[in-house]
Amino acid sequence: MSRTLRTPAGIPLPQLELLLGAAGWVAGTLGLGSGGGTLLMAAGLLFSGWWFTVIRRRHGRGARLPRELRTRALRVVAAVAVVLVALSIVLPMIGNGWGELTVPLGAVAIGVGLIALASVLVERSWTAVGGALVVLGAVGALLALNTAGTAGPYGVVGLGGAAVLWAAAARRTGAVTDVRERIGR
Repeated sequence: MSRTLRTPAGIPLPQLELLLGAAGWVAGTLGLGSGGGTLLMAAGLLFSGWWFTVIRRRHGRGARLPRELRTRALRVVAAVAVVLVALSIVLPMIGNGWGELTVPLGAVAIGVGLIALASVLVERSWTAVGGALVVLGAVGALLALNTAGTAGPYGVVGLGGAAVLWAAAARRTGAVTDVRERIGR
């Protein structure tokens, strides 16, 4: 059971995992090339858009955080954003082959950010999701260093990260409970 910070207005940041999963899906399909990769990207973005509207109708913008929690959460988000921008600029400039590490190391940065947010917002499930993203990022970095091309590292990290994040979003926003109720369990 997760000890989620619950308020009368709902859960904080209900769309976070969904949006991060959509970004991971896009990154994963970029390594697959044009054609099939473009179709997969479009399907994932359509799914994310539909799910975003469902979550928005159900939870709205989420619980309003107190000022100190909001400030701490924004600091974590800003730090992760700075690291992501730095990675996307510096790694391709180092030399041939290092640009392939951008997505795996970006997943590690996002995983560490989720772990930091977990302590700020008392959302224990983000610790597990962040840890899974760090492991996926490490596996993707090994693939990037040992193989030629981006299909392996981008696909493993992007699509795997999207699956982990979307599963976490389904559990945290109550989609799993809704499906169980509709099935009749």
